[in-house]
Amino acid sequence: MSTFRLLVTGPRPGAANMALDEALLEARLAGASPPTLRFFAWAPPAISLGYAQALDERIDLEAARALGVDLVRRPTGGSAILHEGPELELTYSVAAAAGDFPGADDLLASYRFIGAALAAGLMDLGVPVDLVPARPSDPAAMPAFCFARTASYELEVEGKKLVGSAQRRRGAGLLQHGSVLLGADPARLARVFPREAPLAGLTTLEAVLGRRPAYDQVAEALGRGFGLAHGVQLVPDAVSRREEEAAAALAADKYATPAWTRTGRTPAGAAAAPAGA
Repeated sequence: MSTFRLLVTGPRPGAANMALDEALLEARLAGASPPTLRFFAWAPPAISLGYAQALDERIDLEAARALGVDLVRRPTGGSAILHEGPELELTYSVAAAAGDFPGADDLLASYRFIGAALAAGLMDLGVPVDLVPARPSDPAAMPAFCFARTASYELEVEGKKLVGSAQRRRGAGLLQHGSVLLGADPARLARVFPREAPLAGLTTLEAVLGRRPAYDQVAEALGRGFGLAHGVQLVPDAVSRREEEAAAALAADKYATPAWTRTGRTPAGAAAAPAGA
């Protein structure tokens, strides 16, 4: 049976959230922390860009600023997501290394493992979700908005995307992010992604269930899913002091900088998460 540390952290700004997840991955690779499942939210709301995503006219940055929406670039791949806060969205991350669970050393197998756990949790909540099989990926056809396309081992309900996920592998480690839509604000999505018809291919828990479940209820269900699907034991914990310190340095030197946010380039002299963080 695998054992994961469970972190449920309060809302943070985008740069702080992404920096913490990189710090968790570095700590796992250094052997200083166990594999970690984290549930979190965003304050203020933020657009997160995929690691290699071009920042172009498909995202209306002026509209985002007018709406009070921040901008950050993830360390993981995929396309942009509008994170509206815990009323409308829950974000998860998994920081792990090879050997932490079956298939952790393989990209698609790890997507499948995590996707099956999320699906089990959502089904336990009463959501008739489908785990999409492996699909070929065409980078040239990548939309700007994550929920405009369903990729391998993401989750749909009746053909509409409910959970979007993206991963980045570093040596023997992996970091996976995912977004679970509790609800949606159509007007804000349309303003931020004016060229994407963002509502066409997505659904939300509110639309599926006829009610909007609370953030905490969804987090608990998704955590149960790891046990239901794979027998994973979750151990509630808190972020360590060293992880927080490493995350603060990464936020200041990398994730809050225009160079990283605009182009995905790490600024010269940026702090790296220390070994053993």
